[in-house]
Amino acid sequence: MEEGTIVRALSGFYYVRSGGREIACRARGRFRREGVTPLVGDHVRFEKDGTGGTVTEILPRRNAFGRPAAANVDLLVMVVSEAIPVTDPYLIDRVTVRCEKNGVGSALVVNKCDLADGRRLASIYESVGLPVWRVSARTGEGINALRRGLRGKICCFTGNSGVGKSSVLNALHPAFSIPTAEVSQKLGRGKHTTRHVELFDLGEDTFIFDTPGFSSFGDETEEPIFPEELPGLFPEFSPELGACRFDDCTHRREPGCAVRGAVENGAIPQSRYNSYLRLYDEASQLKKWELR
Repeated sequence: MEEGTIVRALSGFYYVRSGGREIACRARGRFRREGVTPLVGDHVRFEKDGTGGTVTEILPRRNAFGRPAAANVDLLVMVVSEAIPVTDPYLIDRVTVRCEKNGVGSALVVNKCDLADGRRLASIYESVGLPVWRVSARTGEGINALRRGLRGKICCFTGNSGVGKSSVLNALHPAFSIPTAEVSQKLGRGKHTTRHVELFDLGEDTFIFDTPGFSSFGDETEEPIFPEELPGLFPEFSPELGACRFDDCTHRREPGCAVRGAVENGAIPQSRYNSYLRLYDEASQLKKWELR
């Protein structure tokens, strides 16, 4: 019995890196019977069988995402843009909330800074404590600082189509050679070029997942988030929680709300609060009794 890490999953095979080599493994049938799916990033035990092998056990996970299908993530890095296409902050906030729920750190890479400086998005997320790097995959600006910031972490990269996520990964390490596609001027988005989740070794104990874009980062595969949880998933709300006039304040329309006061005085970014309201409305549609 040997141990290793799943670095790629394709067509029913799980490619396990162990001892500097990759072994194409099938999963033992009991995983399917038990409704368990091995994920890229899983630490596993496997049995060798000729040139291949069989995954026999998934070791305990620190965390896991259903979509993108990844496990044991230290940092989820969102690649965004203020050029074509311009990333909607709501897409970012939906991901940061999910990261908080899953106990995973989140960070921002604002790409295409040779076309638009990215300071608007950067300032929002720097103010709430996220690591932010402004880069240009085309010119190389900021790439060395990003590489230093990721050192020693297992990172998952995601981003809406066309922001240059694959180009950023290629700039970090050209050996990735991830296919890229031009952004459609008509639609303002790129063609999807990432079709599966894969874990790359960047060196210096740094590992990077490449994943499909935000359109595949779906909440339907994750545990639901209910309205009462949301305030605790926005870290910048924390100083104000408990200071509202009403103990059951939802931070939407109630008088004497400390969170709304912090928005008005600029301590909480307006766009983040707008995302909170939108997420609250969506979460309010969930019925706990229907999910049992």
